Amino acid sequence: MSRKYIDCREIPSENHCSVAIAADSEAELLEVAVQHAVAVHHHPDSAALRDLLKQHFKEGSPPIQAPAMSGA
Repeated sequence: MSRKYIDCREIPSENHCSVAIAADSEAELLEVAVQHAVAVHHHPDSAALRDLLKQHFKEGSPPIQAPAMSGA
C-alpha cells in the first residue's frame, strides 16, 4: 500500500491555503480532507465535495516546495 496525499497549494483558494495532508489509506485521507475543507474553506460536506477531493488525491508524499500552478 502506498501513501496518498492531497495538496491545497494545487487548488486555487481565496485564502491561498498551504496545507498538504497525507495518509496511508484513501479512506483516512478522505475523512481528514473533508474535515479540512469544511472547517477551513467552509464547504458543505457532500458527495460532490468528496468526489472532487478524491480527484486531487496523488500517490506518495507531498513535495516540500509548492507545486507550480497551471495557468499561472
